[in-house]
Amino acid sequence: MDHALLERKVVFFAGKGGVGKSTSASAFALCAARQGKRVLLVSTDPAHNLGDIFHAPIGGEGITRVAANLDALEVDAHRETHRYLDGVKENIRRTVSSTMMEEAMRQIDLAAHSPGATEAALFDRMVSLILEESQDYDLLVFDTAPTGHTVRLLTLPELMGTWVDGLLKRRRKRNKDYSHWLGDGEVPDDPLYDVLSRRRQRAAAMRDILLDDSATAFVFVLVPEYLPITETRNAIRELAAWDIHVRHLVVNKLLPADVTDAFFRERLAREERWLDRIDEYFHDLHQVRLPLLPGDVDSREALDQVAAAIEAELSKR
Repeated sequence: MDHALLERKVVFFAGKGGVGKSTSASAFALCAARQGKRVLLVSTDPAHNLGDIFHAPIGGEGITRVAANLDALEVDAHRETHRYLDGVKENIRRTVSSTMMEEAMRQIDLAAHSPGATEAALFDRMVSLILEESQDYDLLVFDTAPTGHTVRLLTLPELMGTWVDGLLKRRRKRNKDYSHWLGDGEVPDDPLYDVLSRRRQRAAAMRDILLDDSATAFVFVLVPEYLPITETRNAIRELAAWDIHVRHLVVNKLLPADVTDAFFRERLAREERWLDRIDEYFHDLHQVRLPLLPGDVDSREALDQVAAAIEAELSKR
C-alpha cells in the first residue's frame, strides 16, 4: 500500500478467510479516520467481525459510530436478499397480469434460495452505498467476503450489464412489434423497460467506479503460506481479466526476526522463502508487511497497534 491509498473514495479489502482481512480493513479505516477523513467501514462478509473488533453493537439497519470520524455497518445478507426480492416483486406487480401474479410471486420467493441471489442483493446494497449514500463520507472501506465471493461480487457490474442489455434488446423488439400490430407507430409505455434501463445505468456507473484507479483501490490480504498466496494470485488474474486491477497487498502475521526457539526458527526460514515468492509473484504491487502480534486483536489497544503499523508503512511511501 502507499499513502495515495488514503486519497481514494472507495477501498476494498479482500483475501482468504483467516488471514486478517477484517482486522486490516478496520485498522486502515481507523488510520484514515485519525488523519481527518470521514470514513464508513462496511462489512459484506457473512461472518461479520466488525462488532467483535470494535466491541460495539454493529448491525445492518443503522450506521454505528465506533471511533472519531469512523462509522461502521455490517450488511445482513439474509435481510438484503429479502429486501432486494421485495423490490423485484414491486416491479413485477406493475407488469404481470393478475392471473399470473400468484405464480410469479411464488417463483420470486423460491429465488431467495437460488445461486447468485445473495450476491445480487449484496451488489445492489453496495451500489446504493457507493452511488447514493456516501455523500457524508470521504472514504468507504469494504471488508468483503472470502476471495471467491468477492471476485463474483466485483465482476457483477459487467455480467449484469451484459444480461440487462439482452433483456432491453428483447423488450425494444417486443414494443416495436406491438406498435406495428396496433398500426399507430406509437411505442407503448413499458414500466419494465424503464426499470431495466435504470438498472443498466446503475451497473454502468458502478463499473466506471470500479475501473477508476483514482477513485477506487483493491487491497488483498494474505499470509506467507502456499494456499493464501495461490488463491491471491488466481483472484488477481481473474479480476484483471475483467479490467479490475489490484495494486496493493497486506502481507500479514510475520514472525519476528529474532526468534530463537528451534521450531520458530524453522517456521521463520519457511516464511522467508514464501516472502521471496511474494516478491517474485507480486513485484509490481505495493506491499505493507505487518507483524504477528503476541495476542489476538481483541481490544482497541491491539487494533491501535495494527493501525499504527499501517500508518508507519504508509508514511514511508
